[in-house]
Amino acid sequence: MAEKKKKSLPRPMKRTDIEECFERWEKADPHPKGELDYVNPYTLLVAVVLSAQATDVGVNKATGPLFKLADTPEKMVALGLDAITGYIKTIGLYRGKAKNVLRLSELLIAEHGSKVPDTRETLETLPGVGRKTANVVLNIAFGQPTMAVDTHIFRIANRTKIAPGRDVVEVEKGLIKRIPERFMMHAHHWLILHGRYVCKARKPECDSCLINDLCPKYGL
Repeated sequence: MAEKKKKSLPRPMKRTDIEECFERWEKADPHPKGELDYVNPYTLLVAVVLSAQATDVGVNKATGPLFKLADTPEKMVALGLDAITGYIKTIGLYRGKAKNVLRLSELLIAEHGSKVPDTRETLETLPGVGRKTANVVLNIAFGQPTMAVDTHIFRIANRTKIAPGRDVVEVEKGLIKRIPERFMMHAHHWLILHGRYVCKARKPECDSCLINDLCPKYGL
């Protein structure tokens, strides 16, 4: 039986229009920030691990009290699994996440001098850390121009045609290739915020969108 041919992707948005999109987002919000609360690279890492399939608001409610007691790997290990589990029990998949937080803390102490690694390859060896988590930490904690593709960014990239793709890795590579370098440090924040508050999955607020005249979906 012949192998099914992959459906071709739609033509991407013109590069001049992509640049215009980011110029507008930059003008409206020159210094966008993530919405997870943290106090250092370690707590950022923990917060991002906990945020998988959970809201930032929900994670912040749990980590506020937790990080007051445990803002280093050593303090987190000292708390122990039962205490960690108790603090994050309001977060989805909390039992598995508690085990990941404890184990990654132990590994940071044993193998990395209690420091958060600054390469994606090393970060991805830690429990609960995938490509998206690693990219968020590298961008926010270490100032690297990475692109962390979550459900919002995947939707925006395909809906606007800034970087159409069949999966998150394809979209990530497309965004890095097409977004002008000068915007890359904040690009994933602008896209996430746009997807979270304007270009929503079910009811996008197209009439108030800053880039609606550049979007192929507007007016359809």
